[in-house]
Amino acid sequence: MKFSNFSEKIKGLFTKLGHKGIIISCAVLLIGAAVLFNWIIFSGSPSNEINTAIDLSNLGETGASGQNGENASASASEDYFTTTVMSRQRARDEAIEVLRAVAENTEAVQEMKDKALNDISQIALDIEREANIETLIRSKGFEECVAVITGSSANIIVKTDGLLPNEVSQINEIVYEQAGILPADLKIIEKK
Repeated sequence: MKFSNFSEKIKGLFTKLGHKGIIISCAVLLIGAAVLFNWIIFSGSPSNEINTAIDLSNLGETGASGQNGENASASASEDYFTTTVMSRQRARDEAIEVLRAVAENTEAVQEMKDKALNDISQIALDIEREANIETLIRSKGFEECVAVITGSSANIIVKTDGLLPNEVSQINEIVYEQAGILPADLKIIEKK
């Protein structure tokens, strides 16, 4: 009895959404998974594979340009921050593109259109907050900073040789003031 009710509900859902609605739903889920995967990759401390790839790419440049070890390491750090910002932007651009397609689709269910528009608004708000956080953290004397806000949590990657307790407090305060994210939901990652 329960199985037949479940199968009837599934059939009703497929009928209500239609083929295009199901395809759009799958596309939204796929983009959500891609954004989640990107967040997982960049939310933790950088992996050795990423650092190795950056260091190896700079080895050829070091020999050709005659950079000393300090300049090569500074270049690797700059490459890391540049790559992280570009990856974050690329993932967001792809997500916004799919969400816009859903919002503009005349055959999409209104509920899906509303969700897509809300998601676009949230991404825009997160971009603004991240930019403000990065600017304010740099104003405190940090050379490089990348902020990644995901829902009610944030990851802040700063270029430093070691954070002092007062610097951690400053970063916590900036993130709370700009995004309302509590220190318990904030992860600060140090990158040399």
